[in-house]
Amino acid sequence: MSHASAAYPSSVPVGVDTTRASIARVYDAALNGKDNYEVDRAVLAQVRTVAPQVNDLAWANRDFLIRVCRFLARMGVDQYLDLGSGLPTAENTHQVVQRVNPESRVVYVDNDPSVLAHGKALLASNSRTHIAEADIFAPLDVLGNEIVRTEFDFTRPIALFQIGTLHHYLGEDAPTLMQTYIDALPAGSFIAIAHFHDPETPDYSELAKKMEEKFIHSPMGSGRFRTRTEIQAMFGTTTLIEPGLVRCDDWWPDGPHLTPLSDVRHCILGGVGQKR
Repeated sequence: MSHASAAYPSSVPVGVDTTRASIARVYDAALNGKDNYEVDRAVLAQVRTVAPQVNDLAWANRDFLIRVCRFLARMGVDQYLDLGSGLPTAENTHQVVQRVNPESRVVYVDNDPSVLAHGKALLASNSRTHIAEADIFAPLDVLGNEIVRTEFDFTRPIALFQIGTLHHYLGEDAPTLMQTYIDALPAGSFIAIAHFHDPETPDYSELAKKMEEKFIHSPMGSGRFRTRTEIQAMFGTTTLIEPGLVRCDDWWPDGPHLTPLSDVRHCILGGVGQKR
């Protein structure tokens, strides 16, 4: 579906501010979704002036999420804590993992009013999938949330996702934030991270810096492109699963890249770590 033909929302859920861009709705727009507003599409338009293929960042992120879900579900993981899950634009975590194992439990965590409104409506009939309201950058609040504590068995492995989220956290203590989560997870658990990346190469570093400037000076106000070293530090004491921290498109791809990757796809890394 193209932007021109998308049926954008005719009514606004209670509590949704349409005068300020929402991270979730900007991603929704980048994935050609319908639950976004002009202010959100304006953010993409601004980034598109320096990176015409900016939508590819969102697709690389989403495709990575889907492959990670399949990978972990086939390994037998049946508990998923998806932080900053966003709007139900494309295939979602619960749809992927419950296709492999219908008994899998999924808890989405977000505090965006748009996400909460759409998520509660979508998940009303799914007894093994829930949405919890909390700030994903406040680990103790998430870990202490009643839904999280009720739905998960903390004596068995849990998969925790920060996919397309931590680059919107501008603080320098992201590794500490993530280690708080890691310390609370049972042994055998996994964390998955996808993050905007500054490749620190002449070909792509300038592009990353230009996109970062546009994101940070947009109404959304965030979008940091960190270095490989900075991103790797967020995996803390976990052990990276092969192939390690790589371009999202290179993490267990479904097949060969039949066409060259667009420049922006070099500017997002993904990886999965396991707590031993």
